[in-house]
Parts: sequence; structure tokens; C-alpha cells
Amino acid sequence: MRKIEEQNVRKLTKTGRQSICVTVPIEMIRDLGWREKQKVVVKRISGGLQIKDWRSKK
Repeated sequence: MRKIEEQNVRKLTKTGRQSICVTVPIEMIRDLGWREKQKVVVKRISGGLQIKDWRSKK
């Protein structure tokens, strides 16, 4: 079991030639109600990335 401070620390993993993956804690995915293969929008913001549901208009 990871320490609480380390639970949200993730590594970037190379997949294929030009893609990088990051895993998201399953608790966060369940809280959002997201499912496997669901489309999301990744947007670059100051200091990081923002991930949103593709259909959400918020």
C-alpha cells in the first residue's frame, strides 16, 4: 500500500513511438463516472494539463 502522500504520484510511460501515457487513480475515474474507452479532451493550460469529458459543455 502506498503512503497517502504518494497515492497520486504517477510515472509517464512510453507507448508506441510518439505517445506517452499516464495512469489515473481508479478512485478518481469512479468518482467522475468515467468508463473505459470513453473520449476525453486534453487541453494544455498554464503549468499543466486539463482533462475533461468530451461531451461535457462545462
